Amino acid sequence: MLARRFALVFGALLPVFGLCNNVAFAQELAPRAYWPAPEGTNVLVAGYQNSTGDIVTDPALPIEGVESDIDFAQVSYQRTLNLFGRTTNLQLNLPYTRGLTEGFVEGEFRRRQISALADARVRVSVNLHGAPSMDAAEFQALRAKPRTIVGASLLVQAPTGAYESDKLINAGTNRWGVKPALGIIYPLRPTWLLEFELGAWFFGDNDNFQQQTREQEPILSSEFHLVKRIRPGFWASLDLNYYAGGRTTVDGVVRDDRQQNSRMGVTMVFPFKNRHAMRFAYSTGMATESGGDFDNFSLNYLYVWR
Repeated sequence: MLARRFALVFGALLPVFGLCNNVAFAQELAPRAYWPAPEGTNVLVAGYQNSTGDIVTDPALPIEGVESDIDFAQVSYQRTLNLFGRTTNLQLNLPYTRGLTEGFVEGEFRRRQISALADARVRVSVNLHGAPSMDAAEFQALRAKPRTIVGASLLVQAPTGAYESDKLINAGTNRWGVKPALGIIYPLRPTWLLEFELGAWFFGDNDNFQQQTREQEPILSSEFHLVKRIRPGFWASLDLNYYAGGRTTVDGVVRDDRQQNSRMGVTMVFPFKNRHAMRFAYSTGMATESGGDFDNFSLNYLYVWR
């Protein structure tokens, strides 16, 4: 029974966390996003995240010399389903943000403090190869002898956060965002996994941006993770991403704000008392062309059940 509970925790820990970073599009570092879980697994997450440095809720805003200190609290829920015989995860994330941002807009110093609900996210991921829907025993067999897994996902960010059209910095973005992605898990050894994801963010228009219409080009994003499984439910990973694109246009005027950034970080998860777990993650900017030069720390508590 104890081994089975550890298996459930291990299988459900990571896919939720792709939703935990609402600070900026394309900057996520989410290892194990395509690792399966037994059918019927539920995960409830309560999380805290802090970001400091050159960071705003939308990195393409026309602000220079940005210094921010932003806290996020969030509640997430994930359910593992059987969709046409394949392992499928459905995830919901509701964030709340509080923080202070300072910077210069056209040479004028601005300061903005916010405390409000941010944009909600929904993510659906389906394992296309290597992970059919499984029970706890079948999942234990997969853990003992991992195989190559290929998955696809769709992440939707809805404009549910607080937004004031006369303010540059808001908790919400007042537009839809959609990210389709393809992920691969390749076992180097039974306890070492190499993971890769390639995706692209597509954005709707913000038709109430300072009484103007703001458009944004897609952002191509990629993630790489080297994962070490230490014992059931306990693992760590080295994380790296790269994303490019996202040039904006405001009322027909193209802006020089194309992003070409990279981040690096570490993640660790450990279980305790059978159905509980904690997750720690830290990341920092490596190469930044437009925004993205910030430090990010997160701590999450998870409860898993079937």
